[in-house]
Amino acid sequence: MSNDITRLTAGPAEVAVDRHGGTLTSLKIHGTELLRQGDKYGCFPMVPWCGRTAYARFRTGDQVHQLPVNHPPHAIHGTGRDTSWRTVKADDTSAVFTYDLAEPWPYPGRVTQTVELTEDSLTLAMGVEATADSFPAQAGWHPWFLRNLGTGGDVRLGFSAAWQEERGEDHIPTGRRIEPRPGPWDDCFGMPEGVKVTLTWPDALELTVSSRTEWVVIYDEQEAAVCVEPQSGPPNGLNTHPRLVTPIDPLEISTTFTWRTLA
Repeated sequence: MSNDITRLTAGPAEVAVDRHGGTLTSLKIHGTELLRQGDKYGCFPMVPWCGRTAYARFRTGDQVHQLPVNHPPHAIHGTGRDTSWRTVKADDTSAVFTYDLAEPWPYPGRVTQTVELTEDSLTLAMGVEATADSFPAQAGWHPWFLRNLGTGGDVRLGFSAAWQEERGEDHIPTGRRIEPRPGPWDDCFGMPEGVKVTLTWPDALELTVSSRTEWVVIYDEQEAAVCVEPQSGPPNGLNTHPRLVTPIDPLEISTTFTWRTLA
């Protein structure tokens, strides 16, 4: 383990976590890499908001807060992926990381991410705590799974959603829930019984992303990778679906990736 990279191993599974961004830079099963490589890829935490916040602004009461316009004209994916996290503890199969919320986020707080690896699963958990005033927040993960593992056909996505958030021309949900439509997608889906999405690489691997949360964004518009993003609320949720974090009521979310080989 270097100062920046924490490596976990359990049987055939290997994970690398970079404290810069709290990002999983690698997930290998039997030596096969599942995540797209590169500074903006891997699997990064989205916190304290997920996806796009419309026009980089959100309101608490009568106060309007301005966020960085990092995906014009919107703010996207939070500040966690651009922050150095502290490694609290780590052993062969698990690790804990934290960082303190600060500018450009307008409220003090603390984020904790836990990574736990077994031979056939990876569990990620995140908590957002308020250390002073209460504030709205979101949390989730943005994994970039390789479309093709180099051993067979392209990945197939399998899921059943109760609804799809209608997306406007500005890529912000309109507030209408519609029947799920065929892809390609850059869309948020509702799964009130919990997120469950299966990725199948033919003759290679089946991986299921599950979470007790009811929101997931599916993004498959790029040739190299597909994204399955469990999150605590829909895009622009700071404005439309705020989850208030208080000093006695943190926001908590987790997701588990489970897999089995098909070869």
